[in-house]
Amino acid sequence: MKTLLSLFASVFLLGNVAFAQIKWSVDPAHTNARFEVKHLGIAFVDGQFKKLEGAVETKDANNFEAAVVNFDIDVNSIDTRVEARDTHLKSDDFFSAEKFPKMTLKNATLKSAGKGKFKLTGDLTIKDVTKKVTFDVVQNNGIITDPWGKTRAGFTATTSINRKEFNINYNDKLPSGVDAVAPTVAITVNVEVVKN
Repeated sequence: MKTLLSLFASVFLLGNVAFAQIKWSVDPAHTNARFEVKHLGIAFVDGQFKKLEGAVETKDANNFEAAVVNFDIDVNSIDTRVEARDTHLKSDDFFSAEKFPKMTLKNATLKSAGKGKFKLTGDLTIKDVTKKVTFDVVQNNGIITDPWGKTRAGFTATTSINRKEFNINYNDKLPSGVDAVAPTVAITVNVEVVKN
């Protein structure tokens, strides 16, 4: 009987090891979520969200294949370096930040797309709309141990979205018909994660 119990215990422990998840935290001091959108058809306005948090789970400590990513961004932390513009972007013309103070990326999964490259697909929620979005991701220089003994990895993720599909419907046009603010928004997220 003892032998049988020991066998079950061993199988249980091995099962736990096999399915253990390695947890990583997003380092907000070394992470940024940036955007860029065409203005008046002739130039680009860019900005960032300064407050964010996130977590990543991997199957082992050496590989991000099939990692699951979750991200929260504080909409009120938007910064385009012009206070009046930031206030306008928080209004109902754009993000309705008072009603929808957070953007999220949930249950996003990394799939290998070549050496050091991935596709990240997950549910992006902006305002009251959730849609599947895919990012192109590059892992920057593998996994390292920093000077303080912590394990870190860095990634750059890029995508484009149509803001109107997320109910950001500001629609001023020039007399020529050109959008004052283009529908297409380019997004770049630079992420540094630390193993817990």
